[in-house]
Amino acid sequence: MFAVYAESFSPESPLDGLVLGERPDPVAPDGWTTVTVKAASLNHHDVWSLRGVGLKQEQLPMILGCDAAGLDEDGNEVVVHAVISDPTWRGDETLDPQRSLLSERHQGTLADKVVVPRRNVVPKPASLSFAEAACLPTAWLTAYRMLFTRGGLKAGDTVLVQGAGGGVSTACIILARAAGLKVLATSRDEAKRAKALEIGAHEVFESGARLPVKVDAVMETVGRATWSHSIRALRPGGTIVISGTTSGPRLDDAELTRIFFLQLSVVGSTMGTRDELASLVTLLDATGTKPLIDREIALTDAREGFEAMAGGDVFGKIVFTR
Repeated sequence: MFAVYAESFSPESPLDGLVLGERPDPVAPDGWTTVTVKAASLNHHDVWSLRGVGLKQEQLPMILGCDAAGLDEDGNEVVVHAVISDPTWRGDETLDPQRSLLSERHQGTLADKVVVPRRNVVPKPASLSFAEAACLPTAWLTAYRMLFTRGGLKAGDTVLVQGAGGGVSTACIILARAAGLKVLATSRDEAKRAKALEIGAHEVFESGARLPVKVDAVMETVGRATWSHSIRALRPGGTIVISGTTSGPRLDDAELTRIFFLQLSVVGSTMGTRDELASLVTLLDATGTKPLIDREIALTDAREGFEAMAGGDVFGKIVFTR
């Protein structure tokens, strides 16, 4: 089958190890199913994998990709849940110490076919195209869990989304607006601020700008570059939910005094559960909300998408189609 895979690592030049070519067809073990991939989306995780983060040399070649939508063995239209937990684990799979994502221990979704545990497929509604559904399992599920499970936000609350433009932040803006929240967003880039308004932000600001109001929660994926601003944007008792550190994990000032004095909550969030993915799909189906796709590219031209993501030239999701 055709696949997009990592053959080697390079921290400085990650795309050097990217190969587009033939790989053996996967064989589904007991309790697993084969999904014929119709669309798969790209994540920063895939570029980091090419840098050698989360993978070992002996695991290569590794087919990349966490997200997919396609047809199961019975011809049903499905969305693939990317979190693989231990077969004996019960409860929230994101808390399983043995959990992994597709393309870490198990071959990923950027291929004609992918095998996953049977419990890892969710029905795809007719209201979502395969390309739209393929956006959901990583970035959109992460955003859903940040906002509603870990953040506990509800209609009428005010949320700040840092770093508009990335897959998770874009999803946060659209989902928050669909759920009746007041949405503020920041970006260093004027064009991305304008785009954030188009997709649902009520107000946009330059990164670090003083806000007109204090917010109930901040959705943080940037890290060091925006951390102080995020903490200072919160009302007393507010919550910062963090799921990534794209600008680096180390902080010059963690704002600990402000955190304890204002009784702020700092909450970590990672991916989401199969049930949350099903709830996300239901929310989109019920509201008519659509994921934002930056561009659709044939899987055979996947290098073009990797180059765009590595260069930061993205607003929304890059989706590969078959």
